[in-house]
Amino acid sequence: MTKTTGQEPLRARRAGRPGSPRRVSGKEPHTPWHLVFAALLLLVLAMPAVLLVVPGFTGPAAAPPAPAPPAWQQAPATIAAPQVLAPLRQSAPVPAPTVVAAQVEPVLKTDGGGTFTGMVQDAFTGQVLFDRGGADGRVPASNLKLLTAVAALRTLGPDRRFTTKVVQGPAAGQVVLVGGGDVLLAAGGSKPDQVMGHAGLATLAAGTVQALQAARTTGEITVLVDDSLFTGPALNPNWQSGDVEAGEIAPLYPLALNSARFDPAVTTGPRPQDSAITAAEAFAAQLRAAGAAAGLTVAAGVERSAGASQANPAVLAAVESATVAEQVDLMLQVSDNYLAETMGRLAAVATGRPGSNDGAVAVVADEVRAAGIPADTLKLADVCGLAMGNQVPARLFVDVLRAITTGADTRLRAALDGFPVGGLSGTLDARYGDATTSGGAGLVRAKTGTLNTVLGLSGYVVDADGRLLVFSFIGNGLTPGAAGNKEALDRAATVLAGCGCR
Repeated sequence: MTKTTGQEPLRARRAGRPGSPRRVSGKEPHTPWHLVFAALLLLVLAMPAVLLVVPGFTGPAAAPPAPAPPAWQQAPATIAAPQVLAPLRQSAPVPAPTVVAAQVEPVLKTDGGGTFTGMVQDAFTGQVLFDRGGADGRVPASNLKLLTAVAALRTLGPDRRFTTKVVQGPAAGQVVLVGGGDVLLAAGGSKPDQVMGHAGLATLAAGTVQALQAARTTGEITVLVDDSLFTGPALNPNWQSGDVEAGEIAPLYPLALNSARFDPAVTTGPRPQDSAITAAEAFAAQLRAAGAAAGLTVAAGVERSAGASQANPAVLAAVESATVAEQVDLMLQVSDNYLAETMGRLAAVATGRPGSNDGAVAVVADEVRAAGIPADTLKLADVCGLAMGNQVPARLFVDVLRAITTGADTRLRAALDGFPVGGLSGTLDARYGDATTSGGAGLVRAKTGTLNTVLGLSGYVVDADGRLLVFSFIGNGLTPGAAGNKEALDRAATVLAGCGCR
């Protein structure tokens, strides 16, 4: 396939045209060297201003040549059946709604009971290209995490990190492990090149021992844990007990190992029911090991503290999490419920609300509206998508997707790396492998959503002409386990990826 660059080839100028300098005795007209140098210098100095002006888009009538497609528009380098992602071009033709509908309607069919609603829009103009009940409230499952991502990036900022620290305790011989919102802690050393385990408790313990040695601390050390950043019930009453028992979610605390998993490599099954105490016990074990060589002893067990009694306790050591942008991307890639709920509570705290479920629900809804997205029919019961009480129309999701991909708030672009890629990554890695969907492999980028009777797929594609399209398809009341329903969603997205649709 030939790539369209959006640029016309340069045309060579004809020699000897009127107004061009004439040669004398085969030599070019003489120009003093200092004038040449001055002209070059002015050109160099002018370049920054030119670069600032060129990217501006003034409208279809005076659109400049399209720039090279950004990284998030490129097809991944490794794919079993290589696909070529068309360069993004604002001047590319918008698909005809009637043709889009004619191609999507036949494939978006349920396997058994239930219904699919959906909407497709042109990302730059917002023109609706397909609408089947797009304004109807639907249980969105984990598609809801897209809204949580928007709230986290807007309130916390993409570069924000969370600090887990150890401070001097209120009594002699006490140290307090203070949870600052990092639930991706590792029991071992910090791993700066990773998101999960970016901050490690072994590193924190080693720093704590050094500080205690410097202070000439002796005697037995008792570890307390301060998890007071989050308030209210640790479990949302809207979650079904079966989901908690199956390990889909766990009680929320502002510090945890491996996103409240016993092992970061095992993402199913039972979880710690008190992740703060579990993390504190792991820290105490690391402190005991690190302190042995220094002659320090650590008491067995840990205690919970409501918060350090001192106004400004001395900080003995601290470690920092991966950035919010990196954590949001991980949340979207693997659809991490615990991390999503944590992000919601941290966003609530950042805006002066309680770090509770009520605070999280309120901040997500308010930040969606503050982003300029109509949300009159939005109803939230949680911020990860497990609750069946959530109601979000497909139209709201495409508005969110437009805000992320082309909106004025560039902070939201940080979420783009988190979208799973069809057939390659995250929750879409095992899909787009059959004859009817392989055309979307490597091209479809979308957030999935899966509950017993609910499926969702909301994302974006660059079609064959280079037009950026956003879409959201949501199924409710579906027959549990019916394989054809995921295939229907993937076929619909594949149709858009290959669309000329004119």
